[in-house]
Amino acid sequence: MPTAVTYTEHELVTLLKQRDQQAFNYLYDHYSAALYTVVLQVVKINEQADDTLQEAFVNIWRKIDSYDSTKGRLFTWMLNVCRNLAIDTIRSKGFQQAARNQEMPDDTFFDKSGATTELNVDNVGIKKAVEKLKPEHRVLIDLAYFKGYTHEEIAGIENLPLGTVKTRIRSALTQLRTQLS
Repeated sequence: MPTAVTYTEHELVTLLKQRDQQAFNYLYDHYSAALYTVVLQVVKINEQADDTLQEAFVNIWRKIDSYDSTKGRLFTWMLNVCRNLAIDTIRSKGFQQAARNQEMPDDTFFDKSGATTELNVDNVGIKKAVEKLKPEHRVLIDLAYFKGYTHEEIAGIENLPLGTVKTRIRSALTQLRTQLS
């Protein structure tokens, strides 16, 4: 069984700038879920979020040469690419027209006031799993994966050594993986 390939951020960026397809696959495999969450929070429609994420990865591939590591981490740059594209998407006339013509999903319920509530099973499961983490792990996952902070930035915010931040995040991800599988 082949060993999983891992890259440092610098190696990944270098390979992406060389248009290495394996590095791009690694990038997609390791970052698409977190970026999709951000896009979906803005766009709110699954199909549009899927399209927006795909377009964002095309933009990342095309514009990787504009990434400057002195201005921030790769994830933060990609997060901004995705967020900006998601905002552009919801501002577009096509999106606004499509949003008006959306059918009500089967999991939408009406309360007595006539307001609707839509169940989002994916978010509920992830939120419940994150809530089960120790508080010191939960805050780090929130900062890193839902707010896009780098490990270094989190260390500064939480006044923790960088190694502690990395160890706790790794431990939290292992716990989440176990809970969600």
